[in-house]
Amino acid sequence: MSDQADESVYQLVGGLEWFHELCDRFYQRVAADEVLRPLYPDDLEPSRHWLALFLAQYWGGPEEYSTSRGHPRLRMRHMHLRVGVNERDRWYEHMAAAVSEGRIDPEIEEQMLEYFSMAATHLVNSAE
Repeated sequence: MSDQADESVYQLVGGLEWFHELCDRFYQRVAADEVLRPLYPDDLEPSRHWLALFLAQYWGGPEEYSTSRGHPRLRMRHMHLRVGVNERDRWYEHMAAAVSEGRIDPEIEEQMLEYFSMAATHLVNSAE
């Protein structure tokens, strides 16, 4: 039997399927958000797909994202968008809800929420 401390977050939450479901929940919220929706392309599916692969890789899963797209370069990939505090807060609110609905270990949830808070703040590039 494997020691939980030796398993990645990716393994502990259930693998790639969990990250795809997380992104499904997240993008359902984005699709209905009047602040965030204009920042995304008409077709949300590619964004959903790549975010799921990126997050799976970040949390210890296969490196499919980097193999397909190269280094994540999170800030650079989003620099063309105007991201202020309001956008950051809405993005985090939707991601936090999606994570919470994923019913994972509270310690892992807290770890993810800390990461998502940091990542969302990192993308702010406008003083409003």
